[in-house]
Amino acid sequence: MSEIVLTIDNSVPLVDFYGQNDSNLNLIRKAFPEVKITSRGNTIKLSGEKKDTQACKAKLEKMLRLLKEQDNLPEQDVQEILGGENPFEYRVSAKENGNVIVHGRSGTPIKAKTRNQKRLVESSEANDIVFAIGPAGTGKTYTAVALAVRALKNRLVRRIILTRPAVEAGERLGFLPGDLKDKVDPYLRPLYDALDDMIPGEKLANFMQNRVIEIAPLAFMRGRTLDNAFIILDEAQNATSVQLKMFLTRIGPTAKCIITGDLTQIDLPRNQTSGLYRSLQSLSEIDGIGTIYLTEEDVVRHRLVKQIIRAYNKMDEEDQKAREAAKRQRELRRAAEEARE
Repeated sequence: MSEIVLTIDNSVPLVDFYGQNDSNLNLIRKAFPEVKITSRGNTIKLSGEKKDTQACKAKLEKMLRLLKEQDNLPEQDVQEILGGENPFEYRVSAKENGNVIVHGRSGTPIKAKTRNQKRLVESSEANDIVFAIGPAGTGKTYTAVALAVRALKNRLVRRIILTRPAVEAGERLGFLPGDLKDKVDPYLRPLYDALDDMIPGEKLANFMQNRVIEIAPLAFMRGRTLDNAFIILDEAQNATSVQLKMFLTRIGPTAKCIITGDLTQIDLPRNQTSGLYRSLQSLSEIDGIGTIYLTEEDVVRHRLVKQIIRAYNKMDEEDQKAREAAKRQRELRRAAEEARE
């Protein structure tokens, strides 16, 4: 039997460490049923087999470190630590991330949460055009909108223009009633949601009425010059090469632009190719254009989203290997048939 006493630093808020109603501590107890865990104030006593108490101590120490780094410890982070994740590889600590992008409606500071989100902020500050590529839930659009709102508040631009291709995500929506705004709003809802978090409702309505903030389908950008504006093209994987070229050539001399996309969720018809691939290949070396790749490690939604993305990536890799193996088999059969002839 082994007994370990862990003393928590007095500077650590115990309610954050233990969780509301000891929710974090109960997750630890559930993960280590063979260890008796007793907490009293800032002291935790672990009793059990040595290997079990040592493993439990290691998880608790990771929780303490993460709490000190980011000033909070939600249950989701505890679950990630217990699941073998290493948040320190991709999270931005409070010390690293002292700069707030913008304050939300309730005064909540909006900051980059992961290292790649921080790189996106830095790249946008250094470049006039930035491609932000990554799977769902990595905060691409949200971070981009926060940067646009900051630029507007600081009067670096006069307006914000948000656009995305009006492409149905595998469904057929049919006839949508209402005027043009009613028809395109469902496609642009994620942009509205991000803005709602950052700008009070009345002010946002005023901005939109006076076209200080404009949200429109990508097709409506044709023929325009977008200047003195912060422009975001969202869901760019659903734009064709022609559309992306059209959009990129709209940008005026004093504009900033962020283009977000997820190359694993292309909703274009099968006979159309995403223009995002070609743009990334052709434009990445141009000075003034930055490219940031986010991964499943940057997911800031439910912890299961990260695991779902990994599972789909694994299936895609297996499908690709199967296609390559089938192609090799066809080539071998063809070579054998040619040899017989």
